Amino acid sequence: MRVQRTRYFLAAVDTGSFRAAASQCEISQPALREQVTLLEEELNVVLLVRSRFGVHPTAAAESLIPYFTRLIAAEEAVHRMAAELSDVYRGRVTIGSIATLAEALLAPVTSRLLSQHPKLRFEISETSSTEIETAVLAGDFDIGVITSPRTRAIGGVTRTRIASASLGILVPDHHVLAERRTVEWQDLEMWPIVTMRPGTVVGQEVADRLPSAEVVVRAASGRTVKVMVQKGAGVGVLAAVDLPGLDTSLRWIPLLDTPPLEICLVHRSDSQPSASALIVRRFLEEQSLALFAS
Repeated sequence: MRVQRTRYFLAAVDTGSFRAAASQCEISQPALREQVTLLEEELNVVLLVRSRFGVHPTAAAESLIPYFTRLIAAEEAVHRMAAELSDVYRGRVTIGSIATLAEALLAPVTSRLLSQHPKLRFEISETSSTEIETAVLAGDFDIGVITSPRTRAIGGVTRTRIASASLGILVPDHHVLAERRTVEWQDLEMWPIVTMRPGTVVGQEVADRLPSAEVVVRAASGRTVKVMVQKGAGVGVLAAVDLPGLDTSLRWIPLLDTPPLEICLVHRSDSQPSASALIVRRFLEEQSLALFAS
């Protein structure tokens, strides 16, 4: 079985149409449709129900999806093991990351890479989640580390969720909200807001939820938000991933009426990552488990 065919099938399931799946995988629609049909013929199972409204998986396909997912993971594991046996973890991996995750996830991974794979070279750039996805699609980054926007990934880019982080507010311990166990967005309407800059997921969430709020600071990093709140500039809105190193004079309180932010790795949908990129991705996944399980 060609593993790539299962990738095309899963893309069709994820997007709900051959056209969108072909755009995501950056191949022609007829070619993708043919590969899915060949997969069905090989397995002797109808996997997709086709209609003028798109495609959706059959009951049989729903049962097979976990196996397809494991098959793809197994192929990547084979590539990683082969690379370890042949010591090919070398070359250069380019990584785009939002500032917060560069500090929390990439810094420990960098230390591990330097220790275990000294021949591997990497380059890390900090920018926004949206800009990272665009750069991954263009081939400027091999891997992106983002907090996932509420919108779908752009065509040709795949997001893999590795963790989630709650969104909350940050206030000095003497603030009137400091004794609350949880808050809602409506509780913030009367306060000046300190949050992340436009183009970030948190900044966009604030703009959508509090369109009339007085935003006094639009910061480029969570560290700046914390300092500004500590100095009394306003109420901070920040994800839990920014909390390591939080001063004891500040309190973080979760926002009750908002879903957690998804932390994702992103890569191009149409290509197999290099062995070096796979080891970086594995280290990031392991570090995220250690960070967010604690």
